[in-house]
Amino acid sequence: MSEALKDSTGAPVRVDLDEQGQSYVITVEDEKVAGHAYFLPGPEAESERIFYHTVVDEAFGGRGLSKVLLAQALADSREKGVTVVPVCPLFVKKLNETGDDYVAEGGRFRKATGADIDLVKREA
Repeated sequence: MSEALKDSTGAPVRVDLDEQGQSYVITVEDEKVAGHAYFLPGPEAESERIFYHTVVDEAFGGRGLSKVLLAQALADSREKGVTVVPVCPLFVKKLNETGDDYVAEGGRFRKATGADIDLVKREA
């Protein structure tokens, strides 16, 4: 999944899917984990991901890592035909701003329902 990605300083970074940990993980130099975009399987477990929390360690702040992480999580979801359900404010904002483009590129997303929020509260 990881292509040649760079942060805002030009340093190489990598984003990988951790299926077991239910997150996309961004790593920086020397394979240091800098952040995660966490998700839960949605009601349609095989075809939906509820993104509920994104975090980048403050030691790596100011490098644009959350933008890279979000972009790669959305791109991978699009490529796999997974519907994105944004609960995390970063995902909500991104899809509010660029959702039409995401759909035009073949991505799918839907707004979170009360049942989705309840699932996050129970499982996350």
